[in-house]
Amino acid sequence: MSNGTIESVLQEDRLFPPSAEFAKQANISGVAAYQALCDEAHRDFEGFWARLAREQMLWHKPFTKTLDESNPPFFKWFHDGELNVSYNCLDRHLATQPGKVAIIFEADDGKVTKITYKNLYHEVCKFANALKSRGIAKGDRVIIYMPMSIEAVVAMQACARIGATHSVVFGGFSAKSLEERIIDAGAIAVITADGQFRGGKEIPLKPVVDEALSLGGCEAIKSVFVYKRTGTGIPMAAGRDIWWTDAIKGQADSCDPVWVNAEHPLFILYTSGSTGKPKGVQHSTGGYLLWTMLTMRWTFDYKPQDVFWCTADVGWVTGHSYVCYGNLAVGATEVVFEGVPTYPDAGRFWKIIQDHKVSVFYTAPTAIRSLIKAGHDQPKKYDLKSLRILGTVGEPINPEAWMWYHEVVGGERCPIVDTWWQTETGGHMITPLPGVTATKPGSATLPLPGIIADIVDETGQSVGKGKGGILVIKRPWPAMIRTIWGDPERFKKTYYPEDFKGKYYLAGDGASTDKDGYYRIMGRIDDVLNVSGHRLGTMEIESALVANSKLVAEAAVVGRPDELTGEAVCAFVVLKGARPVGEEAHKIAEELRNWVAKEIGAIAKPRDIRFGDNLPKTRSGKIMRRLLRSIAKGEEIAQDVSTLENPAILEQLKESL
Repeated sequence: MSNGTIESVLQEDRLFPPSAEFAKQANISGVAAYQALCDEAHRDFEGFWARLAREQMLWHKPFTKTLDESNPPFFKWFHDGELNVSYNCLDRHLATQPGKVAIIFEADDGKVTKITYKNLYHEVCKFANALKSRGIAKGDRVIIYMPMSIEAVVAMQACARIGATHSVVFGGFSAKSLEERIIDAGAIAVITADGQFRGGKEIPLKPVVDEALSLGGCEAIKSVFVYKRTGTGIPMAAGRDIWWTDAIKGQADSCDPVWVNAEHPLFILYTSGSTGKPKGVQHSTGGYLLWTMLTMRWTFDYKPQDVFWCTADVGWVTGHSYVCYGNLAVGATEVVFEGVPTYPDAGRFWKIIQDHKVSVFYTAPTAIRSLIKAGHDQPKKYDLKSLRILGTVGEPINPEAWMWYHEVVGGERCPIVDTWWQTETGGHMITPLPGVTATKPGSATLPLPGIIADIVDETGQSVGKGKGGILVIKRPWPAMIRTIWGDPERFKKTYYPEDFKGKYYLAGDGASTDKDGYYRIMGRIDDVLNVSGHRLGTMEIESALVANSKLVAEAAVVGRPDELTGEAVCAFVVLKGARPVGEEAHKIAEELRNWVAKEIGAIAKPRDIRFGDNLPKTRSGKIMRRLLRSIAKGEEIAQDVSTLENPAILEQLKESL
């Protein structure tokens, strides 16, 4: 292979255009309307974004400068304007729809709580006043370590209301991970709960906070706010810890928003780096909010009558953009769910859709694949006619899972928006538009208007249509990462490397385009294998394995060093039946090797295939491929595995055929 291009070997030609009826009602209706927006952005890039920012958001002080490119890559958007995110999410609806339900909360045990926009506004104001009463002010950092709940959204919105920068830490992270984030952010307060319920189990949270604060280095934490969720007794440190109910007692139910510069840091969200140290991705106020609102209207075709459900946890960027901010800013009714998709049975998601008449459903391919395995025909037991749009997020979806989602969940009538984006991008970047795009299984299709994407080789040169390479974004966009908190040099090196003359945002993903110009994401650049000089995306081999729908439920592919070929393909496979052992395992492994050779070519045949009852995943459902790489190489696992849902699976996967 020359110039570092990546071979794309899977072919997918099935197209599913939106119905004429759907396209007619869509917010972006038809290809011509999409093209008109793209042309406007091309013709007058700054004017395009300025128009949208003025139309979508309420400004306290209007901006006069749209984009400042004087200090690349530290771009600034609308930076002489002032606004407040919470005001844009809540106050704007008080005159027009105060009684509309903002959040339908379903607890792990099935109990349902609803809160209107007016009541949510009052709860946010009371908690914002509680934060202020403990000395928390504009620019301070606050850690949020909460279960999925109305209160988690209230906590985030309250921070935004007073100009404090929040950093949400997923409620499955360990005390050590929490401590690292507290120290790196320089936080002065933590908002948490006594515990949470997931899958019928009680999981402690406050004890993890106590352990984190005892590790040393967290002396700046002066307040810990504790929401009582489980009722299990916990120690409370006098002077530092305060119950949520006590904190808001007597607080006024109105609170003037603190107006902040459009570039003010709304939040820091930590994401994994290629090194062990997590990266604090810092997002702005104005540009971020604009993009979450636009993508709600464009990608999800938001309508006032929709019931929107994004299944992501608030600990991830998806939960920020499409549980806390974008959906509330456009005035949507959303579902927030505390539990897991398989409790009390594999019909839980479908029952929630039926009960709350969900119309837009957004979840992860991992969840879809696990639900296929748990009950292929489960969705047919429920009335899913309320659905009109389906979405996927977090990783590429293999074509077989896409087709199941389309046929069994969507009844072949719901457009699927397979969204590619990242923590760093703030919102969707490449995705089908439901009233525009003829969708293709496994393809993220085309960039959104104003997003200038390309696929380049290792020298930064475009590879051209039909080839694979490195995905880059060539122009700034409003919701982009502003910096890595406290480490601007790492920001430049990671996302604007000198290899590309510091001009292009490096997504870190490999991608290819097909004959229709559609983008297909092929996995991380560091998930690209070089086998005998052929560079192959791991996602393609995974898709090929899962395409054997009779045998395979799920697969993850990594590389390991090989003297002969440079790298060897190592596959970890979960079968639809019981985990095979002995001769049966050898037989099935050989069958799967031949299957991959038939699907892709002999070069992609896995050298090793290991079978497990499941794969190592975080509690949010993300496969921990770095751990699989260590197993494939025969290395001792030195990484923290406390965030795994199922740490015992690692020993099982170490067994080689």
